[in-house]
Amino acid sequence: MPAIRHTAANIATEAVGTFVLVFGCLAFGANNAPTQTGLTSLLVGFLVWAISLSLGGPTGYAINPARDLARRIAHAILPIPGKGNSGWSYAWVPIVAPLIGGILGAAAYVKLL
Repeated sequence: MPAIRHTAANIATEAVGTFVLVFGCLAFGANNAPTQTGLTSLLVGFLVWAISLSLGGPTGYAINPARDLARRIAHAILPIPGKGNSGWSYAWVPIVAPLIGGILGAAAYVKLL
């Protein structure tokens, strides 16, 4: 569940985080990028770290839909005594927002290419 439950802000946070991730990964992996010396993986790791530090607090950092959805499914089907609900009313936000951000990030990269 998000730390701050504000649907519009959560969608914006997830979309911006995914936009930055996709745009950055495409830029780091470009054929003409100066990072083709093996540092690309390190730069992507730093990018993920920076996104998590700056945008991860409000939503729990689910810029990858699998990070959130797999845990919800496991929580829903596992027989855990005294567990609460799995928060399915919010589950669409970490799926839809990264899809929007990823599409916009890739489109921006192609547009600027």
